[in-house]
Amino acid sequence: MRAAVLHEIGQDKLEVLDDVEAVGFGPGKVKLRVRATGLCHSDVSAMSGVLPQPAPFIPGHEGAGEVIDIGDGVTGLSAGDRVLVCWLPACGACPACRRGQTQLCLAGFMNAGTPNFKRPGGDVFGFAGTGTFTEEVVVDAGCAVPIPDDVPFEIAALIGCGVTTGLGAAINTAQVEAGSSVAVIGCGGVGISTIQGARVQGAAQIVAVDPVGSRREAALRFGATEAVAPDGLADAKQRITAGEGFDYVFEVVGKSVTARTAYENTRRGGTLCIVGAGAMDDNFQVNMFELFFDEKRILPSMYGGGDVLRSYERAIALWRAGRIDLESMITHRVQLAEINDALDQMRTGEALRTCIEL
Repeated sequence: MRAAVLHEIGQDKLEVLDDVEAVGFGPGKVKLRVRATGLCHSDVSAMSGVLPQPAPFIPGHEGAGEVIDIGDGVTGLSAGDRVLVCWLPACGACPACRRGQTQLCLAGFMNAGTPNFKRPGGDVFGFAGTGTFTEEVVVDAGCAVPIPDDVPFEIAALIGCGVTTGLGAAINTAQVEAGSSVAVIGCGGVGISTIQGARVQGAAQIVAVDPVGSRREAALRFGATEAVAPDGLADAKQRITAGEGFDYVFEVVGKSVTARTAYENTRRGGTLCIVGAGAMDDNFQVNMFELFFDEKRILPSMYGGGDVLRSYERAIALWRAGRIDLESMITHRVQLAEINDALDQMRTGEALRTCIEL
């Protein structure tokens, strides 16, 4: 079958091959036919080595498709079911799951170290234990979440990561209050979803911050009340908050320099929410006096900061009701053979979200 493979960490191009086989099918597993997958910035981060991932590997974790087969012991799924891929499934038994913090379950991460593909030359890993830049994939049953018939595959794929992450940051983690002021730094697919979440919560002002003009224009269409380049944030802070700072600032880039900017633009007693996934050697620093004196809440948000199954259901309900726009987030559609063009479009900021159709 066909799949897009990264041979070595640090390479910026994928090779589309037709000699890849999905492996590992057995008890507790399901085999999926991938129909659509989104290109998420985390895929690029794994390719560059910012996020740890064994290689060679197949990127992709934001996918949807159909169940081909189910292994022994799998319940609630049948061949032919339409599903989205959950790259961080909850085991239901670990301390985090028992506390109700299923987004912190580590069971899914354990799968990342087990190859679920092979080629004649050896084993191939799937990113985050999945790997959806391929026609077929074998995953744990918990990674296959049934979706209603009225949800298109490309919409379900977005809900599988970017939409859930962004909406959840605003709704679950920060719990944005109605009438509040919000700034979102980084307006790719996750940032746009964060903006939509803040709008759903009733924020009065939502300032989108991004260096790419097309992304700023998109942010306005999705609910931002204004959009500025990074050098315009100080002026927006002064005009909107009289210099005090925003009630909520979301960092959706994953870099310490933008996290520091976010901190400095959060009002005293306000909330800084870290949504972007960054590198392990990129350290964010605050001094002990400002940490105490400013009483700013610093809240990381992992996969939307809540139960992902409930978050999927909420996203679908909001989409059905017309409260969030998911179709317009897909600005580009490509075939698997064009995957490197899609990577370039993401890196330059031309694409908001690209759907890879398989």
